[in-house]
Amino acid sequence: MTWQRVGDWLLANGIPILVTICFAVLVRWLGLRAISRIVQMMTSKSAAKVADAGRAGRVLAQATGLASARHTARVTTLGSLLSSILTFAIALVTILTVMAIIGLPLGPLLASAGVGGLALGFGAQTLVKDFLSGVFMIFEDQYGVGDVIDTGQAIGTVEDVGLRVTRLRDANGVVWYVRNGEILRIGNRSQGWSTATIDTTVAYDENAETVIGLIRGVVQAFDTDPTWHEVLMEEPSVVGVESVTGAGMTIRTLAKCVPNQNFAVQRELRERIKSALDEAGIKAPAPVPFGGTR
Repeated sequence: MTWQRVGDWLLANGIPILVTICFAVLVRWLGLRAISRIVQMMTSKSAAKVADAGRAGRVLAQATGLASARHTARVTTLGSLLSSILTFAIALVTILTVMAIIGLPLGPLLASAGVGGLALGFGAQTLVKDFLSGVFMIFEDQYGVGDVIDTGQAIGTVEDVGLRVTRLRDANGVVWYVRNGEILRIGNRSQGWSTATIDTTVAYDENAETVIGLIRGVVQAFDTDPTWHEVLMEEPSVVGVESVTGAGMTIRTLAKCVPNQNFAVQRELRERIKSALDEAGIKAPAPVPFGGTR
């Protein structure tokens, strides 16, 4: 080994290696910059869409996470995942290129890597299945932290979404760890909207038009209440007489609201409707005597 040979090797191999590394660094920088611009564009477009939407669109966007920190967190997670994949791919190609320039045989290495990857695939296919399912769940935004979902195995609020396991907490406080690869169906109760159904039963001999008019006045005042205005996607509608029995008739009211708020809307509307009917002197159906019929 002489200085002349070292210099010749550097001229023959060192410069191509240096150029390859510099090119890889440049490609990675450009790729990360593009991913960052895409993330910013997706966030800004979602904010503009929410600003231009009407009442129902704005409430729905807030309910599905487009106008919340959840959407920003999801886009950031996707950007981080894409950045990691890009970095790994560029590093792998760069290492193989440098090895080819140096003159190391790549055939045995690639064959060994193929055999090792095949063995790893058979041995860890469940782990790979969970990982891929987690990636698609994040990309498709099937659910996020804070959503109430039904996985078929457990129903609860999502506390953490990982690439392998999703953590839920049910109504009893039990924490469930569900592998992503085992989730065959997802029922998300926090996306879209919920429907509150309020059935009001009055005496059979009451005037239906009068009762319906009173309930419509209640729902109009309810819709203009600032506390509930942003919960409702539109003004509740009084459908009309749902059923008639020998003792009374039932009038149904429907209210479209943000997810998981239907029970609160039902309780509040029932209370307001009862107060309005009491003030108007509308009677409830007469009670049926114990052990008898009416």
